[in-house]
Amino acid sequence: MPRFIIEREVPGAGQMSSDDIHSLSQASCAVLREMPAVQWVHSYVTDNKLYCVYIAPDEAAVRAHAEQGGFPANAIQTVRRVIDPTTAE
Repeated sequence: MPRFIIEREVPGAGQMSSDDIHSLSQASCAVLREMPAVQWVHSYVTDNKLYCVYIAPDEAAVRAHAEQGGFPANAIQTVRRVIDPTTAE
């Protein structure tokens, strides 16, 4: 199944409290319980954005999750390959 990187513009994301992050995560998981074909892998939090890694059947499913949860999905990119230092070996 395809993997996606979702860029979410969330001003002040890096300063969010643990409680705020917890609530945001709970909201996402609540939507995902109704979307068994979509899996949230993990997210990276930067100063003003979240970069989320999802596994889903298609981009439309990723967008549906964002819409149902009220989350921004400013850019969605399909992961074509994963590389790391072992790729050079």
